[in-house]
Amino acid sequence: MRPALIAALLALAAAPLDAATLAVEVQGIAAQSGQLSLALYGSEAGWKGEAKPVDRRVGKPDGSSALRFTFVNLPPGRYAVRVAHDENGNGKLDTNFIGIPKEGVGSSNNPQVMRAPRFDEAVFELGEDDLGISIVLN
Repeated sequence: MRPALIAALLALAAAPLDAATLAVEVQGIAAQSGQLSLALYGSEAGWKGEAKPVDRRVGKPDGSSALRFTFVNLPPGRYAVRVAHDENGNGKLDTNFIGIPKEGVGSSNNPQVMRAPRFDEAVFELGEDDLGISIVLN
């Protein structure tokens, strides 16, 4: 057998039977520079920065106003996604003098709040079936 086929079969065998795929479409990409960073959280502690995210994805704008990211082999559970667009590529989210982001940010469920969203505002349920969500950058 070919090594690539063997690797694919081993990956399928290792994946939990009830694992799902989460597709995240990030919309409202204004600047075509820098990079977008997505973090997937499975707990409030992770959301608050007290634990590591479940997974991360990074991508560069491709000339469109939307990009799609995929998280695979996720067990059923409660999750939340946070997105930041480091438009100028300086490795951080730039904010104004009172802490409001000057670069694109967003989170799952697109909560309309005038502060950083809480985990309970961004959380969604992922079951055994694949799920697609959309996040609009502000």
